[in-house]
Amino acid sequence: MRLIEKLPQVFKPIISVLVGLSLGLLVTKIAGEDPWNVLGILVRGAFGSRYDFGMTLFYTTPLIFTGLSVAFAFHSGLFNIGAEGQLAMGALALAAAGIQFPNVPAFLAPVFGILVAVLGGGIWGAIPGWLRARRGSHEVINTIMMNFIAAGLSSWVTLYLLRNPHSQNPETDSVGAHYLIRQFSFFDGAPVSMAFFLALFAVFVVWFILWKTVLGFEIRAVGQSESAARSAGIDAAKMRMIAMAISGGLAGMVGVGEIMGNAERFRVGFSPGYGFTGIAVALLARNRPFAIIASALLFGALHKGASDLDLETENVTRDLALILQALVILCVSAEGVWEVLGDRLKILSKKKWFNPAVSVEVSEDQASGLKTKV
Repeated sequence: MRLIEKLPQVFKPIISVLVGLSLGLLVTKIAGEDPWNVLGILVRGAFGSRYDFGMTLFYTTPLIFTGLSVAFAFHSGLFNIGAEGQLAMGALALAAAGIQFPNVPAFLAPVFGILVAVLGGGIWGAIPGWLRARRGSHEVINTIMMNFIAAGLSSWVTLYLLRNPHSQNPETDSVGAHYLIRQFSFFDGAPVSMAFFLALFAVFVVWFILWKTVLGFEIRAVGQSESAARSAGIDAAKMRMIAMAISGGLAGMVGVGEIMGNAERFRVGFSPGYGFTGIAVALLARNRPFAIIASALLFGALHKGASDLDLETENVTRDLALILQALVILCVSAEGVWEVLGDRLKILSKKKWFNPAVSVEVSEDQASGLKTKV
């Protein structure tokens, strides 16, 4: 009777995800497709071969970075919608460094490239953090506007300062060969590189900072109650600026996998919305670093699996992935449903609809009166 009440917290998001996916497959039924066939296409497209699984991991890698970026800002009480611009600036900074300094020693170039990507994204994230802390400007508005500024600035730099003279595509010249990181041949050509393990390491680092350091405690204290944090002597403005800088740096690391592990250059529009999908990844994971891995894998699998729907179905396209993502987030965010179900079950368990132990006693006078009437 108290199953919902006793249900472990870890199972609630899993059940919510399953409900969201089921609703999404119901949409395919309404559209005239067999839901089981669509589900099979999604699974085969994401995990059907080593190449497919490799592409799923390739899409998962930037989503881990952007999910961590959004989650880190959330813990400080800020809503970072600017991961898309921050990852673009981090990737552009990495490409510029790789082009301008191609002869960095091989053992230093990857580390140097990672630091430049973190710095580029971190600076772009620190700007709205400073505006919120010192000028009171809302970070949502600032980060949205800076996404457009980053898109325009990266396009201008790519086309007029660092353009590849041997290509008609809007892309920069190639970075130095020493910056490139290893890809794994196991995945049959899928661009899975060491950036995936770098993302897993970033998860551990974020968890360690937030829950094992004084800095992380102060950031979470500001996010949970700014007035209480100020009463304890914590500089809330400083913590939020640091949080947004770290958040931007995490988003900037998307460029590591794209430039050093795949394209070898910066391409305008290389991100299919990693920064915005990272918001959904963080929400699904409840801003927990290790849960972001599973959340990013789910969204990466949906992105990869849905790419085959255009060819293998008549009435459903790859846009189904967006519908599935939206329904999953809607179901996961509906925390009140669990509370309502728990309360209803408590009420039902207290009601006595039928109790055979209860007997009705009738006196002799009442019995004789009943006989007389009969």
